[in-house]
Amino acid sequence: MDNRRNFIKKIVAAGALASAGVSLPSMLSAAPQKGKASLNLSFQEGIAPGKSLTEKLDYMEKLGVVGFEPGGGGLANRVNEIRQALNGRNIKVSAICAGFSGWLIAEDPEKRKQCMESSKEILAAGSELGSVGMILVPGFNGQQPSLQMPKAREVLLEQLTELADFAQKRNTSLILEPLNRGEAWFLRLLADAAAMCREVNSTGLTCLGDFWHMTHEETSDRGAFISAGKYLSHVHIASRKRRSMPGEDGEADNYVDGFKGLKEIGYQGYVSFECGSQGNREETVPAAVKLLREQWKKA
Repeated sequence: MDNRRNFIKKIVAAGALASAGVSLPSMLSAAPQKGKASLNLSFQEGIAPGKSLTEKLDYMEKLGVVGFEPGGGGLANRVNEIRQALNGRNIKVSAICAGFSGWLIAEDPEKRKQCMESSKEILAAGSELGSVGMILVPGFNGQQPSLQMPKAREVLLEQLTELADFAQKRNTSLILEPLNRGEAWFLRLLADAAAMCREVNSTGLTCLGDFWHMTHEETSDRGAFISAGKYLSHVHIASRKRRSMPGEDGEADNYVDGFKGLKEIGYQGYVSFECGSQGNREETVPAAVKLLREQWKKA
């Protein structure tokens, strides 16, 4: 039975890779050997208990959390604040979560221009903070009117190329995030995001895998991460039913399969909490950290 399950998992992973134009053997041979990956936990600003940024960072340090993911809104005005708060700590800025205005697949050229300009501003600020990159969604369901395929992809790739070049020159990246169909129609699979990264062919364009969205869209967490391969630069995590703290949805909150995929590609980026909480954060946050470390060991 175990052999049969393993065979099915391999077939699923191969299917995800095939959709991205990559064969399973070629991807696995190019990936770092299993065992070189590491679980580097990161919190968005609203995750840790605390009234001030200093209190939140103190709490994170006690838990051994090494990444901090601020929002992109107004980030240029917070660079010095964040630098000072992180000074002397074993915590670095991981990714920058959105904060841009407009959207890249808007029919209105002015909306696209707003997105380009605001994204560059955030990328520049993120670069000053040593961030992995800025997370971007090409367009949400509610952002209408939007361009339709194939024009949407054509226009998007032109803009991604420009933004990737801007980011690369600043040693950071634009991070494409696939969402679930309830939030976005255009980009929902990691393999599709990786395909765009491959087409732009720049270290300034990477992608993100979010366990919450993957729960609804991917057939295999492991296969999805393998399909992203070297283009994967950031991971979001939440409980799998209510988008709460990992563990608050009980047995549904199993990330072992995905962690296996991260280990197979030698992932050394951050796994960042993007979620709410049903209970007292003083209890749910450390419990979630403990759960993820246990499941990482099992993977």
